[in-house]
Amino acid sequence: MADNDGAGNWCLIDSDPRVFTELIKGFGVSGVQVEELWSLEKAEFERLNPIHGLVFLFKWRPGEESIGSLVQDSRQIYFAKQVINNACATQAILSVLLNCSHKDVQLGEMLCRFKEFSADFDPRMRGLSLSNMNVIRQVHNSFARQQMFEFDNLSNKSEEAFHFVAYVPVNGRLYELDGLKEGPIDLGKCEENWVESVKPILESRMRSYATDEIRFNLMAIVSDRKIKLQADVEKLQSNLSDLNGKLAKMDTKKDTEAYLKLKNECTSVEVRISEVDNLLRLEEEKRQRYVMERVKRDHNYLPLIVQLLKCLAKDGRLLELTEKAEKRQKQLATAALERRKRKLDSTNENSDDKSSEM
Repeated sequence: MADNDGAGNWCLIDSDPRVFTELIKGFGVSGVQVEELWSLEKAEFERLNPIHGLVFLFKWRPGEESIGSLVQDSRQIYFAKQVINNACATQAILSVLLNCSHKDVQLGEMLCRFKEFSADFDPRMRGLSLSNMNVIRQVHNSFARQQMFEFDNLSNKSEEAFHFVAYVPVNGRLYELDGLKEGPIDLGKCEENWVESVKPILESRMRSYATDEIRFNLMAIVSDRKIKLQADVEKLQSNLSDLNGKLAKMDTKKDTEAYLKLKNECTSVEVRISEVDNLLRLEEEKRQRYVMERVKRDHNYLPLIVQLLKCLAKDGRLLELTEKAEKRQKQLATAALERRKRKLDSTNENSDDKSSEM
């Protein structure tokens, strides 16, 4: 979705934390990764701190009004207008990265040079510069969806359009960065825990859709979890070493109570080290899965699928299995809609309760 289709073709890419994490690494950025958020609960955000920005996927609707106010002078915010189709995912991610000043985030040479080069451009010129960067386009297109078949000059005009926007805190204010807008949208002041200011905005936006619309996706750009967990383990181990040193110097007969208290502290730190070690192991396993998924994603399964369909058709089982699959798909879709309706009903009831209390 954009104004024109210049600067070469940009493909559609999946809204997937693995894809986005590898995309960011392809840009030369280090110290960050992308995690999917499954709810807007406080604990869900806290487990990922620090969060540098959010990327939200939703079904685009023409003429939809923004909640905040349009920023006319956006020199304090890096904002680029989207001028090319299918680039909104990459543009939303870059909107977060190019506005992030956290010490964990290292932009890398390419993005640092691009940011400096385009610093004095207006939003449209920034968008044109971005769309004409071959390296960024090549990295983006390397994550193209697998296409079993190619169709020439066939397009579904009624196909639903989906769009990505970014939410970032800049200098104590919360902004929505949507490349289809004329500039950043100022959503008001935000505290250090800025995600609390985003939650009601996202909830309101999702409630504005019909109850049968469940196709939303929210992802957080966060500090590299492996690096953070490794640092946590080192800090805890240093703390444990200090505590054990104090224990070795204590006279247990003279100060039994203090000794037992310090011993309990050691036990607590050991438990915490075990917990963080487990989280680190899960993170490493997840990254190994990412590598395997990339291999599977890039593999061409078409010859296998064609041969399998031929065998099923020869045995007279293809039609029966196709009908079963269609029935199962309808059941899953119905169940998903029912879950969405129950969640919306619950949210509306909670909002009504809060209003009545006021």
